[in-house]
Amino acid sequence: MAAPGDPPRLRSYVASRVRLFGSGLLVGLLLGGLGMAGWTLYTGDARASEATVFALGALVFGFGLLGWSGSILAGNGIEAMQEHMGTRSDWTEKDSRRAMARLCGGGGGIMVGTSVVAALL
Repeated sequence: MAAPGDPPRLRSYVASRVRLFGSGLLVGLLLGGLGMAGWTLYTGDARASEATVFALGALVFGFGLLGWSGSILAGNGIEAMQEHMGTRSDWTEKDSRRAMARLCGGGGGIMVGTSVVAALL
């Protein structure tokens, strides 16, 4: 049972998930904005830069989403296989889901950052 001053379990659970996704989102916003501005300076074409950087962000987001769902579906089987084979790779379903959630946040941030910079240009 939680102490009277501790936050409720649901709030703590949601806060940790928001921090996880949000950290990737913030990095993605920065990368998307800088990527859009840099690619525009390099090519001189803002529309083509927007399309390119946005597509890269969508690719990262899609990979993260696919990897996250794959971690959930195959995670127990992979952990069981590693235990059966005696490997010591330290791969866990939880760590994989966390990494893929960060990739989803990063890809989403790249897409949003690209759109914001494109609107400003």
